[in-house]
Amino acid sequence: MGEKKADAKARTKGRRAKDGDRRVGRRALLIGGAAAAVGSVVLARDELARLWWRLPSVEKPRKEGEVDFTGAQWVAASSANWRRADRPDDYGIDRVIIHVTQGSFASAVKVFQDPGHGAAAHYIVGQDGRITQMIRELDVAYHAGNREFNERSVGIEHEGFVDRPQDFTDAMYEASARLTARICARYDIPVDREHIIGHVEVPGIDHTDPGPHWDWDRYIPLVRQALAAQTQTQAAGTSAG
Repeated sequence: MGEKKADAKARTKGRRAKDGDRRVGRRALLIGGAAAAVGSVVLARDELARLWWRLPSVEKPRKEGEVDFTGAQWVAASSANWRRADRPDDYGIDRVIIHVTQGSFASAVKVFQDPGHGAAAHYIVGQDGRITQMIRELDVAYHAGNREFNERSVGIEHEGFVDRPQDFTDAMYEASARLTARICARYDIPVDREHIIGHVEVPGIDHTDPGPHWDWDRYIPLVRQALAAQTQTQAAGTSAG
């Protein structure tokens, strides 16, 4: 009996040792896996945030016909030409991309409403200075021809043709500058040529707009002036309040 008890105790001890090894092995695996996962989590952080903001319970409130820029007219683009998002929480916005329609204002609106077109910008600015918004800034417009740049930018179309300098009117420049200034203020985008770019500067595309006649030396200072004016107006309103 004593030998049997000793054997049983030894077997129990062996099992415990094996279980202990299993626990140590599992713990090591978990620790090692956690360490390896840290890099993956860091790399996947943006994607996890995007998944979080896909949940209906955290989606930002929306109202039909609501615009992001005061004074813009809302005309909805086809839902085939953009995708729903919750920017800047799921995709940070750090660019404004300047386009030229290569056609009239009305033709640009029409093609952006066409589900077969496959592309649309957030805004269109007319030669007379009118602004139409067709996609909310919250959402990703298919305007840049590059998925990453679509996700990180707001696209602004301008009525006209790249080879006609007369199409870029004073009213257009001034209205577009006010719009871009407001976008830059909203997302803390620096007002410079690294962050306000032409469609031609998007990697991997073959477009040439806004073309050689778009006056960047005029446009960027106009955006800065508009931003300063907006900041001053907000400061005055705060002081009055």
